[in-house]
Amino acid sequence: MTIDRSALGFGDVALAVYACDPWTSRGRLFPEHDSLTRSPFQRDRDRIIHTTAFRRLKHKTQVFIAQDGDHYRTRLTHTIEVAQVARSLARALRLDEDLAEGVALVHDFGHTPFGHTGEDALHEKMADYGGFDHNAQSLRIVTSLERRYADFDGINLTWEALEGLVKHNGPLETAAGEGRDGPVPQPIVDYSRRHDLWLATHASLEAQMAAIADDIAYNTHDIDDGLRSGYLTHKMLEEVPFLEGLMREVHDRYPNLEEARFTNEVMRRQITAMVEDVIGVTQANLRSEKPQSADEVRHAGRTLATFSPEMAEVDRQIKTLLFGHIYRHPDIMKIRAGAAQIVSELFDAYFADPQLMGSHPWMDGIEALRPAQRARLVADYLAGMTDTYAEKTHRQLFDHTPELR
Repeated sequence: MTIDRSALGFGDVALAVYACDPWTSRGRLFPEHDSLTRSPFQRDRDRIIHTTAFRRLKHKTQVFIAQDGDHYRTRLTHTIEVAQVARSLARALRLDEDLAEGVALVHDFGHTPFGHTGEDALHEKMADYGGFDHNAQSLRIVTSLERRYADFDGINLTWEALEGLVKHNGPLETAAGEGRDGPVPQPIVDYSRRHDLWLATHASLEAQMAAIADDIAYNTHDIDDGLRSGYLTHKMLEEVPFLEGLMREVHDRYPNLEEARFTNEVMRRQITAMVEDVIGVTQANLRSEKPQSADEVRHAGRTLATFSPEMAEVDRQIKTLLFGHIYRHPDIMKIRAGAAQIVSELFDAYFADPQLMGSHPWMDGIEALRPAQRARLVADYLAGMTDTYAEKTHRQLFDHTPELR
């Protein structure tokens, strides 16, 4: 896919007509005075960074448990990498960079300890109480659970930031109001009744950039971490012709390059190729669709920020490689089983005796709550834990804690 460089933005041009304009934002649930020095989307970005939830990401699993080594990605470093890619994509398309960055920074707030393993375990425990979904949990965090401001719970993000948070992967409802992939998580439904997030439309192009930046970032850094761990080898990467070509290109140009530099050269070429592909495809889709506003992007009926068919196939092949050699590796599966046990047993203990969670203002009267309400508070508490805190707490409550390494 070719790129029209004359249409690119480099941070020094006006926003495109299809970008979200911070000065015409749909606003916040609780009205506030504008800042004299920052746009509404810049304030969103800054508020996200200053949350407790953001700091906790540094001790939450991406793929490898943090104790395995200091150089593996955590949920925090993954988030920062996603934000960097999202901002670069937004700049190139003359979108609002701050909104794209903010959506990228907040997109993983709701993840439990131990990554998707913890989420699956918590979802199973919450099956009779509405389930657990990390996107819905992210929304709960920024609209209710973070308690930093005198005038409201949450951090009172703009409509556009919240819309991007819940819909960055696409619409949640059909035009008839039915869930596209099963029932829409109740926390999202409940909030949207107060502050309609247009659950049946696509999100802004800024949010779409954050979503595809997530794919680009983890496809690349999971390979990097896989090579570092030994679960992947450069020979295994040859299973993906695209990666084989990149390795041949680097080897031909730098035949005697040391292994660490060789890997980095391949990875940066991978990111560049994927980013340039998305920019070219999105430009072509915009020329075809001709949206004249951010709302026309939302009503386009399709995602405009996508890979080309060729790069989408590369994306599929990389995911197959990662699942086969890392995510489903027996060693990783053993660790996942132990992590799931920790989350499940902590949930049972806290649900049976909420006082084990300690003294918190939100616990007042918890014993008198209906089971579903109690379960949701336990899920909130568990989801907020870091890997290290969950493991430490389990050791305090149980005689045996699985070894996660």
